[in-house]
Amino acid sequence: MKKAAVATVLLAGSVLLAGAVGSSGSFVESVNADVRTDSETEEAAKKDSAAGIDTSIPVVPGSRIAVVSKCVSGEFWDMVHKGMSAAVKDINTAYGFKSDDQIKMTFEGPSDELNVEEQVNTLDAVIAENPAVLCLSVSDMDSCQAQIETAMENDIPVIVFDSNVSEDQLVTAFCGTDNERVGQIAGEKMAEALNQQGKILIFSAQGKTESNQKRVDGFKSAVAEYAGMEVAAEIYADQVEDMTAAMQEALAQYPDAAGVFCTNADMSDLYLSLEQEETEFPIMIGVDGTTKQQEAVKSGKEYGIVSQAPYEMGYQTILSAIQTTDPAAEKPDEKILLEPAWIDSTNLESPEYSNYIYK
Repeated sequence: MKKAAVATVLLAGSVLLAGAVGSSGSFVESVNADVRTDSETEEAAKKDSAAGIDTSIPVVPGSRIAVVSKCVSGEFWDMVHKGMSAAVKDINTAYGFKSDDQIKMTFEGPSDELNVEEQVNTLDAVIAENPAVLCLSVSDMDSCQAQIETAMENDIPVIVFDSNVSEDQLVTAFCGTDNERVGQIAGEKMAEALNQQGKILIFSAQGKTESNQKRVDGFKSAVAEYAGMEVAAEIYADQVEDMTAAMQEALAQYPDAAGVFCTNADMSDLYLSLEQEETEFPIMIGVDGTTKQQEAVKSGKEYGIVSQAPYEMGYQTILSAIQTTDPAAEKPDEKILLEPAWIDSTNLESPEYSNYIYK
């Protein structure tokens, strides 16, 4: 398998990189964009983004990008969708595409990440429509291999975002968060919070999702550095009938648990919804800066959040996708990893971290 070129995009701060520079070239030059704090600066940022697109790269007018997400509901996915829509708009503006020449995008998928069957059915229908490019994020890293092979046989490039597939040599590019780093940060912060002592419970989304696997692995690797800490249990949402009940059972089974790590927005928000006495709550670290978690950090119920930049993820994914519409264009970077950020009470309302806070 060809070794992937990896471009890491650092997003902490007021400078966003709308394109990642790697060995295969860059579709978008670096773009200076002020933090979006009001409508005026947001509009300026959009203009800057469009101006930064390298229009010397060939793009087939009228191309349709089909996005099949592992979920279409929730604050994280809303931000991804917004980033994708913004990228399509910026591309059309930069290239001057109008009417039938405009790049178009569809965004489909289940409303529940656990509904793998619905996603596979959606994917079958989308591929049958023969889009110019397919962008895909999967809940089960092994579930869509046949569909990806079908896309390849029909000369439909596949760009994977958020969570990769097991046979990643079948896809053109991947754009997502450095998920192993997400877990490492959570583990390091948990050690800090617990003074390097205590049992920890991991409440994870799907066990067959690549992003969750990497987060759990990164967390366990970080925790293993401390002799006084241990992971007492790992509970996965797709391996139990009722995740709420499973969480409560684990807390009852390990009443001395000192910490809880929740691997994504759904697990974090679900855990925060449990009815418990305040004194019974172990120290919690979650993933994704949802509204519920922001409030939990403010109240002290949650120690902190390892958050992603979903808007930028969506934007980067479309930039990679559009670069595959013309065979004459240089191929996009094979792997773009976005850096996660640690959010706690000290920086929750800091403008430079606004891209990690979901609205």
